[in-house]
Amino acid sequence: MMLPDLLWKIPYFRKIIFGLFDIQNAIDVLHCRIDVPDELFEQFQIDKLSQSYQAVFEKNEPLISVCVGTYNRAELVVNRCVKSILNQDYENLEVIVVGDCCTDNTAKLIKEIDDQRLQFLNLPQRGNYPSRPEWCWMVAGTVPFNEALKLAKGDFITHLDDDDEYLPDRISKLVHFIQHSHYDFVWHPFWRETLSGKWQLKSGTHFRRNEVTTSSSFYHKWLKRIPWDLNAFKYNEPGDWNRFRKFKYLGVKTAHFPEPLLRHFKERNPSQI
Repeated sequence: MMLPDLLWKIPYFRKIIFGLFDIQNAIDVLHCRIDVPDELFEQFQIDKLSQSYQAVFEKNEPLISVCVGTYNRAELVVNRCVKSILNQDYENLEVIVVGDCCTDNTAKLIKEIDDQRLQFLNLPQRGNYPSRPEWCWMVAGTVPFNEALKLAKGDFITHLDDDDEYLPDRISKLVHFIQHSHYDFVWHPFWRETLSGKWQLKSGTHFRRNEVTTSSSFYHKWLKRIPWDLNAFKYNEPGDWNRFRKFKYLGVKTAHFPEPLLRHFKERNPSQI
């Protein structure tokens, strides 16, 4: 038995950990009081009960928007990321790939894909990210992510990092899951490649920082109103959790889907993002 497992069996240790989670939750709420306008909070409470909001849960084969931000990873985004999306067993998709001012052959390779569900936009200027590598890692891709959100027309929205891949039945399983119980936001475990090349299961059973990632999320289109924040690093937060804690603050109905549906490949150097 590993040391963390032994420590978890000690009541006092568990009390400390849960106390830290409570403190972090309180900090998240305070940040959200600053970040989320009262008008947006109140609008969600009203819209959540509306017929138009609930209608997407009753649609037969709702449209799913898959948003991808990329920067100079032409081979990976085409042959791994986009390929895994277009090969889903669920067909009613739109795949929106936005380049963060790509200077490689991304546009050429995507243009060669004969699928009307796929669209590509390359931004004329790259996002103004912080120079410190760890800060850049937290918010890199914010600009193309937000542009993809603006273009998304789907009933539900999901994402995929440009160097990762979905399992073939991911979207069909999540559509059934989210519609069956009318969740606003769902997420799932994923396989994570370590630096040594081995694969580990990241369970992510709780809706909190470091357990939910952008590519494991799937949510109602209303939530596209909350963009990524280029200044998330100033809170010492990765951009995905900075955004997801705002969902939590709104009171979205969340659920953890139990099966791993994503392969997350080992990270590249932040300066290459």
